[in-house]
Amino acid sequence: MGLRVYNTLHGKKEEFVPLVKDKVSMYVCGPTVYDTSHIGHARSVVVFDTIFRWLTQLGYDVTYVRNFTDVDDKIIKKANETGEDCTTITEKYIDEFHTEMDALNVLRPTIEPKATGHITHIINFIQMLIDKGKAYHVPGGDVYFSIESFKDYGKLSGRNPEDMKAGARIAVDEKKENPMDFTLWKPAKPGEPFWESPWGKGRPGWHIECSAMSYEYLGEGFDIHGGGKDLIFPHHENEIAQSEAVFGGQFVKYWIHNGFVDINNEKMSKSLGNFTMIKSVLEKYSPEVIRMFLLSNHYRSPIDYSEDSMREVSMGLDRIYGFMDRVASATRMDGSPVKGELWDEFSEAMNDDFNTAKAIACVYDAVKKGNKLLDEAGQMPDDSSQNHLSCVLNDIKAISNVLGIFLIDPEVYFKNKKDKGMADLAASRTAVSDVCESAITEAQIEDLISQRKQARKDKDFSRADEIRDQLQRMKIILEDGPAGTTWRFE
Repeated sequence: MGLRVYNTLHGKKEEFVPLVKDKVSMYVCGPTVYDTSHIGHARSVVVFDTIFRWLTQLGYDVTYVRNFTDVDDKIIKKANETGEDCTTITEKYIDEFHTEMDALNVLRPTIEPKATGHITHIINFIQMLIDKGKAYHVPGGDVYFSIESFKDYGKLSGRNPEDMKAGARIAVDEKKENPMDFTLWKPAKPGEPFWESPWGKGRPGWHIECSAMSYEYLGEGFDIHGGGKDLIFPHHENEIAQSEAVFGGQFVKYWIHNGFVDINNEKMSKSLGNFTMIKSVLEKYSPEVIRMFLLSNHYRSPIDYSEDSMREVSMGLDRIYGFMDRVASATRMDGSPVKGELWDEFSEAMNDDFNTAKAIACVYDAVKKGNKLLDEAGQMPDDSSQNHLSCVLNDIKAISNVLGIFLIDPEVYFKNKKDKGMADLAASRTAVSDVCESAITEAQIEDLISQRKQARKDKDFSRADEIRDQLQRMKIILEDGPAGTTWRFE
């Protein structure tokens, strides 16, 4: 099955056929760099990183552009509050963003333009709109786009401009010809950053930067434009209006939008105080657990971040690494063909609108069947079983390059997990000082786990539960998996 993509523009899945054979052009809206990035930003970046990887895997030559908005009201407000200049603030958060995305094994896009590096392109684009009668300059320096000049306004979001105008709560701005017209260029206020333009000193509006930069790097029209669902209106709707008003042809062939991240079944919002920053999540969970969590639901669906969901993903990752470790120990064959049954199932899922949830489920199913085969085969499987298991392992390794997970050597993975558990335990000693066992050592923990294993073997389940409870009082959680029992600090 060839690749099919859900196109927001038409509200349905469509066969993916790029504008130029064997090449794909993709633009994704990046962050406005005025603060630390949150888990919602991470989802969008990881989703489109995985799409980028899969398109590359399919053999396309992909040009991937993801921008930074580094001039904006929020950035200026932050500068006024902190006393720092805007560039210092934006460079700080760009560096932080890169550090966090590198930790999540996100590949760098082909091009990462900044709005402030393209002011000339933005001014030229605005001038083209004015020349075509699609935008107008008013006294004072403002330039607005006229939505009445673009008859298809609303085609991405499905909104009717007249209905929007009737129901809008917009302060009356007598400078605008229509209250729904949006800003392309705004005059600078005292103390704000500015650039010289034909309309006076000022700075660009938000929407125009993406039209100008996508044109600069991808041309008048391109294959894929992506971002979060919150960008459909007004940002992406306005991009369409600007770009198609200038060039006349179709701006983007496929519009792709990812769903939101909820926190404990609530919408993430500053008013609720549940904004969860990526750096905080990285302090609690390994990058692979975070990345696997972000891919565990279909990208268009919402996903709920909670301790329970992260624990479930962590245990699932343990099962996969445990299987990889078992296969490496139980087989002596290598070089089996990568394009096995698992790879075919994985490819079918990815070609169905990048369905990473189904793709990961295919891996789980193969691991379950593989563990059953190992259990039945005993210490050394026959050649046929070894060949099958080796093929599954090689398929998982190939899949890892698409999903950006399962990339660690299993021995290193479990060692890191154990080391993290000990570090957490050491850091928590003060917090649990009232528990008499709080001075327990790693060796003592391993000894208790061995005693519990023997108790279970002897069917002394009462003693096994007693040991688990003893460790739980010390905030130590046991996780039983195919590779044995691992532990972590709660």
